[in-house]
Amino acid sequence: MITCCRIGVWPIMLDWLTVVILGLVEGITEFIPVSSTGHLIVAGHLLGYEGEHAATFEIFIQLGAILAVVFLYKDTFLQLFTRQRGRGLAGPHGLLLLALTTLPILAAGFLLHSTIKTYLFNNPGVVAIGLGVGGVAIVLIERWRPRARCYALGALRWRDALAVGLFQCLALWPGTSRAAATILGGMLVGIERKTAAEYSFLAAVPALCAAVGYDLFKSRSILQASDIPTFAVGFVVAFLAAAVAVKGFIRLLGSHTLSAFGWYRIVVALGIFFLLSPGQK
Repeated sequence: MITCCRIGVWPIMLDWLTVVILGLVEGITEFIPVSSTGHLIVAGHLLGYEGEHAATFEIFIQLGAILAVVFLYKDTFLQLFTRQRGRGLAGPHGLLLLALTTLPILAAGFLLHSTIKTYLFNNPGVVAIGLGVGGVAIVLIERWRPRARCYALGALRWRDALAVGLFQCLALWPGTSRAAATILGGMLVGIERKTAAEYSFLAAVPALCAAVGYDLFKSRSILQASDIPTFAVGFVVAFLAAAVAVKGFIRLLGSHTLSAFGWYRIVVALGIFFLLSPGQK
């Protein structure tokens, strides 16, 4: 067992099993529409691993999940740095599309960061609301979504990228899910489901890198050399789990809708509310 130093009023005891569990939760849930942040908050609450140090660990292991997408889509990312002209997710036009998707959440996150951290994070009730509302949205949009007109990443327009970016801002509410917001937002503007999911993966990289970098910079004072082993293990587990989850999710979308994820979210939200009810405390 690894004993971490006392942070504020929280005596944090973090063992290797907790590290692996949280790494798995992060990797599996980061890029599917179920909210990795929400699941990490609930998992941390159930495992008794909460507080500033826990939040920093959960932020750091996101880097492992991000790296998994960079690895799986390395050819696509390399095309962004070519001189290829014209439309599509390559060259300057591709960088412009990702910038249009990323800028709204960067601006909103910068303006609302303190408020969100103070009032919304580490609150399972807030997470349950986000999960439930998002679950209902998935079920309804899958039933009444508009006809798709964009079936490939190369067919994305600047208006599509900006619309997805605006929907991505909804993910600032814990439990909403960045993946759900961007995939559903893409579907609502006419992007085919699988293409919307792949663009969601790619757009996650700049958005999450900025958010993780900012949070880690602000948390640098509580990090110690003794944290390296646990953070490294969580990072590797998140990387491996995310790589498997992303490939499996894309394969699943070849023959299924997102409805099952919506119902899952609704059930989990109801379960959280039940556990938080006065009679269960």
